[in-house]
Amino acid sequence: MKQKIFIIAGLVLLVIVIVIMVRDLFSSKKEDQKNPYDYKLNELKKTAGKQIAYNEALSFRTGLEEIHAIACGAGDRIFVGGSKGVEIFEKDGKPAGKFGFEGFASSLAMDKKGDFFIGMQDHVEVYSPEGKLLKKWNGISPESFLTSIAVSDSFVFVADYGKRAVYRYDHEGRLINRIGEKDPEKKVPGFIVPSPYFDLAIRYNHELWVANTGRHSMEQFSYDGTMNSAWGEASMAIDGFCGCCNPSHFAFLHDGSFVTSEKGIERVKIYSPKGEFKCIVAPPSAFTEGTRGLDLAVDSRDRIIVLDPERKQVRIFVKK
Repeated sequence: MKQKIFIIAGLVLLVIVIVIMVRDLFSSKKEDQKNPYDYKLNELKKTAGKQIAYNEALSFRTGLEEIHAIACGAGDRIFVGGSKGVEIFEKDGKPAGKFGFEGFASSLAMDKKGDFFIGMQDHVEVYSPEGKLLKKWNGISPESFLTSIAVSDSFVFVADYGKRAVYRYDHEGRLINRIGEKDPEKKVPGFIVPSPYFDLAIRYNHELWVANTGRHSMEQFSYDGTMNSAWGEASMAIDGFCGCCNPSHFAFLHDGSFVTSEKGIERVKIYSPKGEFKCIVAPPSAFTEGTRGLDLAVDSRDRIIVLDPERKQVRIFVKK
């Protein structure tokens, strides 16, 4: 009987020792080990003042319930696309008109005539400068989600987050070819786009650039789909892009420099035409934490126009 009691007591003691060891093990892990994915955002968001080369010169609110896209046209008029319409503003922010439609504009661009090419989730719609529907292109796919559109003299380029592809159309909406899909023979790695931030733009009226956000890179393509160059790297340093998918948006200054925006660390930066970091336009402190969708445009004076969906504002930055 005593032997059984000693055995039971020993087992109980053993269980207690194991529980204490496990508890200490896990508590020490919590105390001593750092989360390897902890980017220490508060530290990253601290920006040296000397790197900020722009001031905010003007801001104004829009009347749309949601805003998704921004563009700049003749006379530096500013166009904001979003839920059920487009709003038009003069360069000083004064309202200059609007027009409506069903759905929401996920992307927006104009041609030289002033016609609007609007991405409407799975298809493109074309409107006159007065807001009259001119043409509705065929839908691409039920899985499509159009996030960016750019218009050159001869072509219209559309980025489709849902299909992870870029399409080249003529101005009438006839598909010419697809660009950027994985092709080892052409040395095209393919687009990795973890979230619906997938931007493109045309530089010098002949260079197509696409943000491959999952690779944290900017990639330049010929119109036939040949990939010619790329720059960018995943880095927590100020000259890199961090998070799951950045840069989220970009535009060009007239000298060919890149203007980029990011989410996660909300900021706007400028890179040289070759992709070398130059300066900060707007630091994280300029935005509400968690802001996403900082679409960009540049006017004839190289003012940088930032769409701020969180504040429902258009914000204009000028060089100091």
